[in-house]
Amino acid sequence: MTDEHYEAVVVGAGPGGAAAAASLAERGVETLVLERGVDAGSKNVSGGLIYAEESAPYTIDDFFPDVREAATERAVDEHYIHNVAGEKVKTFDLEGVHQHDTEWCDAVLRRKMDSWLAERVHEKTRETGGGLLTGVRVNGLLREGGEIVGVTCDELDPIRADLVVAADGVNSELARDAGLMDWDEPEEWFQGVKAVVEMDREDINERFGLEDDEGVAHLFSGDLFDGVRGGGFLYTNEESLSIGTVFHLDSIAEERAEPHELLDGLLTHPLMDQWLQGEYEEREYSAKLVPDSKKVAHPSPHQGRLVLVGDAAGQMQAQGPIIKGMNHAVTAGGLVGEAFTEAKSRNDPGAVGDLYEQKLRSEGVLKKLRPRRYRWTRSLTENGVLNRVQSGLVNSPVGTAGIKLFGGLVERAFNSPFVLGMIPDTRFSYVDVPTKIGETLGTRVDAENDVEPPELDDRIGDLTYDVDDPHIELQDNSFAASGTAVTACPVSAKDFGGGCYREETVKSNGREERVVSLDTQPCVECGTCAVVADTKWEHPPGGKGVEFKQG
Repeated sequence: MTDEHYEAVVVGAGPGGAAAAASLAERGVETLVLERGVDAGSKNVSGGLIYAEESAPYTIDDFFPDVREAATERAVDEHYIHNVAGEKVKTFDLEGVHQHDTEWCDAVLRRKMDSWLAERVHEKTRETGGGLLTGVRVNGLLREGGEIVGVTCDELDPIRADLVVAADGVNSELARDAGLMDWDEPEEWFQGVKAVVEMDREDINERFGLEDDEGVAHLFSGDLFDGVRGGGFLYTNEESLSIGTVFHLDSIAEERAEPHELLDGLLTHPLMDQWLQGEYEEREYSAKLVPDSKKVAHPSPHQGRLVLVGDAAGQMQAQGPIIKGMNHAVTAGGLVGEAFTEAKSRNDPGAVGDLYEQKLRSEGVLKKLRPRRYRWTRSLTENGVLNRVQSGLVNSPVGTAGIKLFGGLVERAFNSPFVLGMIPDTRFSYVDVPTKIGETLGTRVDAENDVEPPELDDRIGDLTYDVDDPHIELQDNSFAASGTAVTACPVSAKDFGGGCYREETVKSNGREERVVSLDTQPCVECGTCAVVADTKWEHPPGGKGVEFKQG
């Protein structure tokens, strides 16, 4: 019983962890925050836009009033989606869905924002006898008599707590330790890959038609991604652009697509010339997994003293052009503080999980993350036979005539949160329909995009690493079991010898066998291989592995 004890331990210092720690500390709860990066944000990647929803009980500026002035990039008031068919493009204004329930929306870079939040969190938690420690990897749950009583760490002795908040991201080892999250199904995940691109403030303003305090978001869908289900994005920062792609992981795996090439397909499309104008300097290449909340947002994200927040609980809303995650993590973190103090006032600290779940439901968070209409319609809309019929119809003269006749209705559908909440995860939705819109309604882009994105080895080499012992182990190195990782890993590629995963042909006893080898040195810790390959995956020790400077 000599282990250190705190009322609450928060694992992870992203927006969800920061909000949870602030919510607890403001209620007088002794709170310790543990972050495995060398600095908060050094392990975090997002697209990224952070929303403040009018209907949400908590927004990030409720806890940190100066966050927009001090730590975000540009306010984003304009939002567009480009339906692409070859070099023909039809653009829809997404003002309706973007402004729906929106108090404000800002572009962010996670290293800058999370580091700033961490300083405020440390100040708040110090006042209640806690604080924030970086470079500490929490590797599991501390149990006593089968009950969760705290956490174990690589760098510290076990720490006991009345409450453990897992805000440790999509690759949460605490959620997996508790059996509340797994990596079994690729269809439950998206993979995001992003480049932060250098651009002067004046050039951004001129090329996007903005003032200093204005920003814009652009989304891209259609046939420029080789049939992989998903799309691309571009967000304006103060003096850079965030340009990236987000795809269903099962589609990347099935198509044997290579994430860096999908990103390059967007960067080199003629549509991008109006903004890049032949100039391209990449600050940072990054990647992460994204949970599909429709399928994995946990309806009961708690067990004993443990509660899950943000990506660790699958709380990432990605429904067509609706892409929201950080705001839901912030709301969840705020509700954790409420639930814990209510449980304490009842002299029943064990009730915190049930109270937290009740609040997620009563505040409507789970309805946004797991819309019932998607679950009700999924068996029909994601039926393979029906989708083949729909694809045939949309690509027929009837489909062409329908889009010409009802183009205005289609644009309104793109702006309907209700409709988007039941959009099926199919090629028909993500590829066929936007391609046909671009082909039928679009105009040709007469431009030559001369940018040359960096080669994959240069992207990997430009990242910062502090490598420790390997943190991934191949359980089965056969190509059948683990070969998908060669193409799906964002820092690997077929016939590329410098990434994490490589395909080889070995001879043994007169036989040839295709096998996979692994080198974790260039790993960006996205977790993709844990889903598509037979691996044992864990985070590197605190402060080790990749360090993102932008995020």
